[in-house]
Amino acid sequence: MNDRSLYLAAALIGGAVLPVQVALNTLLRRYVGQPMQVTFISYLAGTLASLAICFFARYPSPSWALLSQTSWWMWVGGCLGTLYVWSTIFATPKIGAALTLALTIAGQMIAALFLDHYGAIGLTRYPASPLRIAGIMFVIIGVSLVAAAKK
Repeated sequence: MNDRSLYLAAALIGGAVLPVQVALNTLLRRYVGQPMQVTFISYLAGTLASLAICFFARYPSPSWALLSQTSWWMWVGGCLGTLYVWSTIFATPKIGAALTLALTIAGQMIAALFLDHYGAIGLTRYPASPLRIAGIMFVIIGVSLVAAAKK
């Protein structure tokens, strides 16, 4: 397997586990109550799993000298992840997992196109070609079909 195939597989697997995460978090909400409480539990479990992996893989601790050189906005990623997890827990019981994830994928694709096009937030620049825009239009059409089927 070449490097590109490995990255493609990792992204596909990462995407495949999202509906399972959404379903598990939605189920947990029935027992816990509020979506933000479930979000906290989800992130706590993820933090503990990440800590265990770092420990057993013997990854070194990050350098405090390097961490102190970061900008405050670089730490917002966790907050955005919290918003994502909360939004799926909040929306899924009312609109279903398929439509929730279809909308999150459409939102991800639209935002990613802009980030790529401008090379924003330190990303490598990938211009928004007509073919890439058409691909996102197909995603939006797919979301519309999922939404229409839900009615």
